[in-house]
Order: sequence, then C-alpha cells, then structure tokens
Amino acid sequence: MSTFDDRENAFENKFAHDEAMKFKAEARTNKLLGLWAAGLLGKSGDDAESYAKEVVKADFEEAGHEDVVRKLVADLGDKADADTIRAERAKLVAVAQQQVMTEVD
Repeated sequence: MSTFDDRENAFENKFAHDEAMKFKAEARTNKLLGLWAAGLLGKSGDDAESYAKEVVKADFEEAGHEDVVRKLVADLGDKADADTIRAERAKLVAVAQQQVMTEVD
C-alpha cells in the first residue's frame, strides 16, 4: 500500500471515529436531559432511566434537537418552558462530551 493510501485510510478512520463520538455525545446529552426532566416530573430510579430512554428515542424523529425540546415541553407542561429546556441542554452538552471522552471503549 502506498503512503497516500495509508493517509487516506487514516483520515477515513478518524472521520468515522469523530462521527461516532458526536453521536455518542448527542445521545448522552439527551439522556442527561431526560434524567433532568424526570427529576422535575418526580421520577426516580428505573422510572427515571426509562423516561431518559424515551427522550433519547425522541431525537430520532428529525434532524437537530428540537424534537427532544418539543417532547419535553409537552411532558413537562408548566414545570419548564422551551427556553429553560434549551438552556439546560446547552449546559449538559459539555458534561456529555466530557463523559464520552473519558469512557474506555
């Protein structure tokens, strides 16, 4: 294999790895946001974990995270508005990225 092929493979592998990490961080952000919302709803333990999984699944409806925001607005009612949810999500993005980066595969 030539040096060019080696470099091409390395770039492709790095791209694939970076995309996988982005996906994991996004899913982790949604899980953390789901756990936060579960707390507002008075859920704990297995109920909170189950609810967090529902929030993660909600993100597959469309591109971006507005599908998750809509779900949480509907579920939380007067406990949190869309801006509050977006602000909490923004805080949790960094937490999720740090958690994903420190995990051992």
